[in-house]
Amino acid sequence: MGPKSERVYRTIREWITAGKFAPGSKLPSERTLSEELEIGRTALRRVLAKLLAEGVVEVHGRSSYRAPDRSVSTEAPIDVEPWQIHGERTLYDNRWVTLSLVDVEPPGVDRFEHHVVKLHHVAIAAVIDDEDRVLMMWRYRFVPQTFGWGLPGGIVDRGRNLFRPPCGKSRKRPGGGRMGWNTSSRTSPWSAWSTRRTRSSSAMGPSSSGNRPTWKRPGTSPGCLSAVPGLMARGELMGSGTLVVLLHVLASRRAGSPPTGAA
Repeated sequence: MGPKSERVYRTIREWITAGKFAPGSKLPSERTLSEELEIGRTALRRVLAKLLAEGVVEVHGRSSYRAPDRSVSTEAPIDVEPWQIHGERTLYDNRWVTLSLVDVEPPGVDRFEHHVVKLHHVAIAAVIDDEDRVLMMWRYRFVPQTFGWGLPGGIVDRGRNLFRPPCGKSRKRPGGGRMGWNTSSRTSPWSAWSTRRTRSSSAMGPSSSGNRPTWKRPGTSPGCLSAVPGLMARGELMGSGTLVVLLHVLASRRAGSPPTGAA
């Protein structure tokens, strides 16, 4: 963020921490904040998105920001015991997948053997331009025997840090300029039986000099974010990683803000 955005960020943060707004109370409208803090609406929305990601403010409905209500706790219970693992044996193993049987004992339940599939971790990315177009790939998956749209992504090499943003802090965008990366979520899509973990990242920024990005790779297309709900309803989005990061972006846009951490 620039100096003006940093000033506004610190000001709103101080308002919340100092108790200027009661827990759960509504903040002034974007128009009022923009005028009072002397900042443009677009820059203000980026500041609010950062505060939202840090839990400094909460959002209710569209463009309705509130001071967080700490009376509703999301703290994890401390009196829940983990399962005990008594042993493990491998049934199948190659460079792509390992299938094991693990001897486990949940609290208060008899021991039993549970299948566990060990897979490589994966990384998924949403690349968005200033026209709200997101880069997706049209692919055929032979297991479900269907075509569908998916975000670019792939397996993370062994020894690489799963939670490091792709290509460092930023990289060239299609059409020129640079885009800042944000690691928006870290999920375990099949946590009941698989070790696979997914890092979902997003990046966005304005096209340089007004140029429209050119997507040169065959089978790729920049689709509008507004089309995502329809694609989901028709079952045309493939993979849990694609769904997770697009839902994250859409949730941020409900408040009229850019995706969390966007440059």
